[in-house]
Amino acid sequence: MRENIVGLKEFRENVDEYAKKINKGKSFIIVKRSRPIFKIVPMHYESDEGTWETVVDFTKIRKGGVPFEKVQAALKKIKKNG
Repeated sequence: MRENIVGLKEFRENVDEYAKKINKGKSFIIVKRSRPIFKIVPMHYESDEGTWETVVDFTKIRKGGVPFEKVQAALKKIKKNG
């Protein structure tokens, strides 16, 4: 169990390696100053909170995905007009 507890700095500095492990089914509790701040689990993980649903696959819009800034700007525009 201890190997599933990761410091925030360690996670940030090695996020690609942890993403690979998460894609293989591992989950992690991320801590900051020895206090848990969040748990990261694979997308297929089911919990009491329900399951994830893919709303938009941005890799189908543009190879490699869509830059976050463009998505954020579009969402702000929708909120402003909606």
